[in-house]
Amino acid sequence: MYPLRRNRRLRNSLAIRSLVRETHITPDDFLVPLFVVEGKGIKEEIASMPNYYRLSLDLLGKEAKELWSLGLKSVLLFVKVPDALKDNQGTEALNAKGLMQRAVQTVKNACPELLVMTDVALDPYSSYGHDGIVENGIILNDETAEVLAEMSVSHAKAGADFVAPSDMMDGRILTIREALEDEGFLQTGIMSYSAKYASAFYGPFRDALDSAPGFGDKKTYQMDPSNRFEAIKETEMDIDEGADIVMVKPGLCYLDIVREIRNEVDIPVAVYQVSGEYAMLKAAAEKGWLDHDTVMMEQLIAMKRAGANIIASYFAKDVAKLIDGYA
Repeated sequence: MYPLRRNRRLRNSLAIRSLVRETHITPDDFLVPLFVVEGKGIKEEIASMPNYYRLSLDLLGKEAKELWSLGLKSVLLFVKVPDALKDNQGTEALNAKGLMQRAVQTVKNACPELLVMTDVALDPYSSYGHDGIVENGIILNDETAEVLAEMSVSHAKAGADFVAPSDMMDGRILTIREALEDEGFLQTGIMSYSAKYASAFYGPFRDALDSAPGFGDKKTYQMDPSNRFEAIKETEMDIDEGADIVMVKPGLCYLDIVREIRNEVDIPVAVYQVSGEYAMLKAAAEKGWLDHDTVMMEQLIAMKRAGANIIASYFAKDVAKLIDGYA
């Protein structure tokens, strides 16, 4: 009771604030998304994601080593597939010598201890830009899940530690888990995009991979942003089907969902700070409207405080370089 209890005593100095701080951000919290392209010596800045790049395989290996040196121990790989290799069946996704498979091998050869997760969805490989096989304007669920399972096995054979299905097809986690078990990949994990919303924040990402839908939208499989209880149902089903980690995507607008899920489940919860969130801060900071580093850290602390064990973020390298001096 005031005046015996004065809360400001615990805010008086940097030392006491650091001592009693409840939430800490470290490099161990981060999963680093990486965009991969064919070619050599390629480092292409993504126009809508300043200071973020598409990398060719030779530079990908160097990037992996740099991340490890910064204390960042996990990456999530995405590939930009040439249009000539796209079709409605995602055929190229199953190519043992495809870009994703070679990217996994490149990272593992460069830095064997780095944890490698792979994006599992058909949109980078689809001539329609959708996450599944299309028939008469409908995205087929079960047929897509079978291809995703084959894709996951292919990634595991290439050396992936985890596969990360981002498609939101019903039942795909069980189909993938059974396929991995049947092929002997008992230790290959699954990080499921369990609560992935049909968000307007994905635009820069789709620019990065040229994976925008060619018709319609993704609202028949990604979740309605208005829904809360559905996220818990989706997540619990994925866990029952064999997911080792569950994810909420996007981040800031869905921190209530992160907390709801964290309260309900007993496995690690990830959150994805998506491209639109990254781009907004970069643009505001460039205009001088916001302090980049301070706002960046405040956003990431909010995600961890909400209950995320893992944060997929394009800011990971910035944070790793900044973090020792943050107060």
